[in-house]
Amino acid sequence: MAEQALIIIDVQNDFCPGGALAVADGDAVVPVINRLQQQFALRVLTQDWHPADHSSFAANHSGAEPFSMTEMPYGPQVLWPSHCIQGSDGAAFHADLETDGAAVTIRKGFHRDIDSYSAFFENDHKTPTGLGGYLREQGVSSLVMAGLATDFCVRFSAVDAAKLGFDVTLVDDACRAIDMDGSLEDAMRDLEENGVKRVNSATLV
Repeated sequence: MAEQALIIIDVQNDFCPGGALAVADGDAVVPVINRLQQQFALRVLTQDWHPADHSSFAANHSGAEPFSMTEMPYGPQVLWPSHCIQGSDGAAFHADLETDGAAVTIRKGFHRDIDSYSAFFENDHKTPTGLGGYLREQGVSSLVMAGLATDFCVRFSAVDAAKLGFDVTLVDDACRAIDMDGSLEDAMRDLEENGVKRVNSATLV
């Protein structure tokens, strides 16, 4: 049983330079995460896994621009460029990311009508992905998080984990942000308010 797990969030081609929803310098997290992995017996990967007709894609809303906002039954939703489409190269993990040692891969965002930033809950904040239960069954109480993007999927995963009672640490240099309209500042405030610790990878490796 492992008391601590490394959660590696959405290090996929579409979130790296050249991808459909590229995060600036996104591929720079890969060598940092690969070094971190050696410190953890239990590693979990998450993967955005959208159908082509996903409701969060601007292309599926007539006249909508990417990065505009819409209202969904579960609340406000950013309309994204089409990305991480199931089975596509863009949805694949970055080629240099070490994935063989992962215990499990959690796919999210595969329901057409609801997005899923968090590794723990879909965007209605109540439909679970199953990750929380899996970690509990493995005896995990402490999580270290890394990946893309700091202000969306990493943020919501870390905050949800903290609310579920896990001790959560975010590795700053193993993450990169989109930073859309102040989203990074909002994320930092949210993380702090929910007791998420922040460290540099050098303190863990």
